[in-house]
Amino acid sequence: MITPFKEDGSVDFAIAAKLASYLAEHGTDTLVVCGTTGESPTLTWDEEYELFQVVRQAVAGNAKVIAGTGSNSTREAIAATQKAAKLGLDGSLQVVPYYNKPPQEGLYQHFKAIAEAAPDMPLMLYNVPGRTGQNLQAETVGRLAKIENIVAIKESTGNLDQASEIQRLTPPEFALYSGDDSITLPLLAIGGKGVVSVASHLVGLQLQQMIQAFETGQHAIATRIHLELLPLFKALFITANPIPVKAALRLQGWQVGSTRLPLVDSTTDLTETLASVMAELALI
Repeated sequence: MITPFKEDGSVDFAIAAKLASYLAEHGTDTLVVCGTTGESPTLTWDEEYELFQVVRQAVAGNAKVIAGTGSNSTREAIAATQKAAKLGLDGSLQVVPYYNKPPQEGLYQHFKAIAEAAPDMPLMLYNVPGRTGQNLQAETVGRLAKIENIVAIKESTGNLDQASEIQRLTPPEFALYSGDDSITLPLLAIGGKGVVSVASHLVGLQLQQMIQAFETGQHAIATRIHLELLPLFKALFITANPIPVKAALRLQGWQVGSTRLPLVDSTTDLTETLASVMAELALI
C-alpha cells in the first residue's frame, strides 16, 4: 500500500484509512503497510506505527495487515518488529538488509534473530536485490524456512529458476509470493500463493479473479487476464515505484499527494502513458 501525503508533505492518515478500506473491499486479502511502495525509507518510525494502527482499524475484519519493519540494522528491525507485534498486527515483512551487503550466513543470522525476538509474529522474507544489492539465495531461504514463524517470502528477483529452487527447498506450507505483478501467473504455475502487488491499487479485483481462475483450473481465463493487465504492470514500473502508481491514483481522483524526496513526481510523459493504458482498461 502507498502512503498518502498532504500538500505539506506530512502523512495523510485520513486518506490512508479510506484507501485501506477501499483496497480491502476490492480484492486485497492483506495489506502490506510501510513497504517499498509505502516509501518506508523516508517515513519515521512514529509515522509508521501510527499508519499500522490507522490501517488496522480501517480494515478490521476485512483484511489482514502486514507491517514493513525490516531494516539493515538487526537491532532496529527487532525493536520495530516487537513493537508491531504488540499492536496485534498479522505479520511482518522483512527486507534483505540493504547497503551493507551481508554474506549469506549474515542474512541467515539476521532473520533468525528477528524471528526469535518476535516468536509470535509470522515473518515474510523480502528478497529484492535490485534495491538491496544482495540476493537472498534459495539455499538460505531453505534454512530459514525451518524456523517456525518464518512462513513466506516475497520473491522479487524476476528469476523463475531461483523461485523454483525455493519451492524445491522449502516445505509445502512455506508460501512463495511474487514481488512483481508481471510474473504472478508464472509463479502460480510453480506453486506460488499470490502476489504482493502494486497494481492491486487499481485492479485488485482482476488480480483476485486471475489467481482464483488459476487455482480452479481455468488457466485460459487466468492467462487472458494476465495478458490484458500486462501493459499496466509495465507502465507502473517505467520509473521508480511508487511514482507511477501514485500518479495513477491521482488520475482516478485519489488525493494521495506526491512522493517524498529523493523520489520526485511523475513527468507529463509518464502521466500521459498511464492515462492511455488506464483508459484502455476502463480505469479512468
